[in-house]
This record gives sequence, C-alpha cells and structure tokens, in this order.
Amino acid sequence: MIAKIIKGTNFSGVVSYMLSKREDKVKVLQANGVRSSFPYDIAYDFNLQASMRPSVQKTVCHTILSFSTHDSERLTDATMAKIANEYLHKMGYGDTQSLIVRHSDRQHPHLHICINRIGNNGKTISDHNEKYRSTKICRELTERYGLSIGEGKQEVNRSRLRGEDKLQYEIFDAIKSILPQSQTWKDFVAELEQQDITTRFKTKGNTDVVQGIIFEKDGCSFSGSKIDRTCSFSRLKVEIEQNSHKQEQIHLQNDPMVHSVDESNFITDLSEAISEVFSMPTPSNGVDVDELRFQKKLRNRANRKRRI
Repeated sequence: MIAKIIKGTNFSGVVSYMLSKREDKVKVLQANGVRSSFPYDIAYDFNLQASMRPSVQKTVCHTILSFSTHDSERLTDATMAKIANEYLHKMGYGDTQSLIVRHSDRQHPHLHICINRIGNNGKTISDHNEKYRSTKICRELTERYGLSIGEGKQEVNRSRLRGEDKLQYEIFDAIKSILPQSQTWKDFVAELEQQDITTRFKTKGNTDVVQGIIFEKDGCSFSGSKIDRTCSFSRLKVEIEQNSHKQEQIHLQNDPMVHSVDESNFITDLSEAISEVFSMPTPSNGVDVDELRFQKKLRNRANRKRRI
C-alpha cells in the first residue's frame, strides 16, 4: 500500500474527476460530512466548510491509496473503506469532510480520497511532515492487514508516468543500469551523460567536502535522495567503492605476476643468506675467529652496495 498526496484549490475539479469514470469503473464507498449524489452538490458542501478559513489557499487534499494486484481478491469495498478511514484518522483527518471513491480502471486496486483541510471546527488541519507520516502509516497498515509489500519503483508502470515523475523514473532506471559496472565516479558520470543526464555534486560551504549529488535532465533537477534513497551520494559512494574493490580482487586472482616479483626477491635473498652461512669456514685451532667475523662484515657491506 502506498499513498500519493496532491494539494489543490479546486474541490469541483477533484470531485468531478473522481466521479467521471464509467459507472462500472467507479464506486463511492463513503461520504463523510458531504452529500454523495451529484458532483456539484458535493463540491458545494466542501467549499462551504472551506469558506470558514478564506485565508487558506490550498484547502483541497487529494490522496490516492494504491494496493498491490496480489491483494485484489482480498480487498473488498468494506475492507478498503476501513483501511481508508484508519489512514484518515492517523493522518489527522478524522474530524473533517472527506469523500472516498474506488476506481476500477486499472489493474491494481486503488482509492481516491478528497479531503477538506479545514476541519469541522473551522481550524486548518496541519500538513507538517505529511509525506513522512503518510509513508509510515502506509507501512503500518500494510503490516496490520497482511497486505503484499510491493517491490518499490520496479513495480511502477512507466508508461503511465508524466512530467517530473517520468523524468525521475528515467534517471532512476539509468542509475540502476549503470551503477553495477561503475568503478569510479568518472565512469558513473560519463555513462549518465550518454543518456543526457547531467550530474553535479553539492559541497559543504566553500570547502571541497561533498555532501550530496544532483541529477538533471530536460531542465529538471532532482537530488539523489529524491530520486530514491538508494541514489543518495553516500549510498552511491559505497557501491562504487565496493565495485572498485571487487575488481581489484579479481585482478589479483587472475594475474599471478603481481605476487611473483616479491616472492622471487624473497627467495633470492633467503638462498643467498643460507649459502653464505654454509660457505663460511669452520673455526679451528689454526684460524683467527675475529678475522672471520671481520671478513663476514666486509661481505655484508659489499652485498648491500650491490643491491643499492
């Protein structure tokens, strides 16, 4: 279950859209504080209450609740109405006008809810952090009702996207296709440019410390985290570094010459040391031990000079 929230000023336009589908594709599940007969009457009721706060411009909250196709058989009208009402109460819209309408014009079950941001008491209902709260509530309701957890952006029908939503998904898809092969930022940025996507890095003040990343396409800019949480600078940085590390490991495994030089030097030094030990004359009664030690020092010095 996911929610999309749209703010507006025109109750008439939202209500007309919600009820404009063919009769077999639309069904009013519940009307709270408004009539459920004709679009004009419903919009009139909404506007009448909204007039208590003429200073508030965006009094319309149009929310779409979408569910997975896997839950279609389980989501009866009664169940969807119950979920919608719980969502409204948790979002703070329990004491205001709302219209809950089910549409059947797409494969996945979904609801449209028209909400009056001016409550029954004439006060404006706060929309502070509404997207964060909405996401959290959707997750809670999904778990409570045992609904299917979608696969995020991978499950979205790209062909129905328009405007900035379409651009965001195009950038998201490009990043996901390029990232697994990117071992450096240079590779990553260059590949995105091939798809007409420009990359910019946000720095901290006047320093060179990178704090974020921005992607731009067709004149529209989006921060990485707005595209998706997995597209933030920190997450991308980790993955690119991991790709680079994996490639280094593969290179080391496939190129035995990388180790051979060090091993060869070590073996040469070791063999010279061993041969030197065994080639030294054994002290006897006729040999000056101090002289042997002095000669050994001279040989060591000569060996060091040769290596230098």
